[in-house]
Amino acid sequence: MDIFLTGATGYIGGTVAIRLIEAGHSVRGLVRTSAKAELLARHGIEPVVGTLDDDALLTREAREADGVINTANADHSPSARALISALTGSGKPLVHTSGSSVIGDDARGNRVAETLFDEETPFVVPPAKQDRRDIDLMVLKAAEIGVRSAVICPSNIYGAGRGLNPHSIQIPFLANHARKHGFVQVVGQGVNRWANVHIDDLADLYLLVLTKAPAGAFYFAENGEASFGEIGDAIAARLGLGPVQSLPAESAAEKWGDSRAYYSFGSNSRVRAKRARRELGWTPRHTSVISWILSEMPV
Repeated sequence: MDIFLTGATGYIGGTVAIRLIEAGHSVRGLVRTSAKAELLARHGIEPVVGTLDDDALLTREAREADGVINTANADHSPSARALISALTGSGKPLVHTSGSSVIGDDARGNRVAETLFDEETPFVVPPAKQDRRDIDLMVLKAAEIGVRSAVICPSNIYGAGRGLNPHSIQIPFLANHARKHGFVQVVGQGVNRWANVHIDDLADLYLLVLTKAPAGAFYFAENGEASFGEIGDAIAARLGLGPVQSLPAESAAEKWGDSRAYYSFGSNSRVRAKRARRELGWTPRHTSVISWILSEMPV
């Protein structure tokens, strides 16, 4: 298949692009600068210079491709609308990337959520993430107008990316902060728990969804979970640092911003990827983010 992929220079998109190429697909990747376009080409990705705000470009690329994967921005509604419009009535796949903070809570690191969300659990969406969920629902609804649309909702992603950007968001942020200051900090008591998924397993899921998913399908992506206290302890051990320090959520918000403090590091995001395993035969190989931190995380 000839695939148009947004976010080709990113952590998820870059790894997905490499996985697609290995599986025999060709990839045209959206990139914002000519300099990065040259780097993409070296990885076997045909660069398309432009932005998510260029509706005409997105429309042209989507219509010419056999399928579209959007990994660029889970919160960019105009680009999602443009891709849906371009693919209406085509029956082509549109795979959109969300994120499991759509079921995040306001734990501030101090409690464990009891609810484990799977694809059939009623959603409880925090107000700050409702816009993202609305985009998910818009993509899923495109199944009614002739688009084989699907949404992948990853949890905390770890592992080395294979594209231009090898770094995920949450664990590298905590590790870099620890290297700079000499200690690991977590929000609150760090008892809040997140599901986790390795980037290579996630890329395998994108390939399965692209080729096998029915229209209107929503998939969580996870293989295990850990608390941020456990993650912090593993980072400290890997870097040879002392005990993990607690940072109140309000102080974290002042230092790191509200989104990181209250969602990326302070919330619970406990999900189970039941549908991908049952429906697509997805079989993740990596089982423990803690083991990866202790043995493979760059020091």
